[in-house]
Amino acid sequence: MANHVSAEKRNRQRIIRTERNKAVRTRIRHALKAARAAIEAGDAEAAKEPVRKASVALARAVSQGVLHQKTASRSTSRIQGALAKISA
Repeated sequence: MANHVSAEKRNRQRIIRTERNKAVRTRIRHALKAARAAIEAGDAEAAKEPVRKASVALARAVSQGVLHQKTASRSTSRIQGALAKISA
């Protein structure tokens, strides 16, 4: 229980920030799942757009401070590599 005005404010801010971050993480997970499913289907042309959307979602999460930059880069690299593998 917060005993000071500043602690109460920090708690309110934490709740708002947590909700916003949850929404961003959910969006990332859905985008990655769609990209992986498109890659699994094996059609490189159809997979390009979901992979691009996932990359954009990851980059946006980094700019918002939800994900670390290297975490997003690693995920982006993996889906881009998988796309390149089925394209070849």
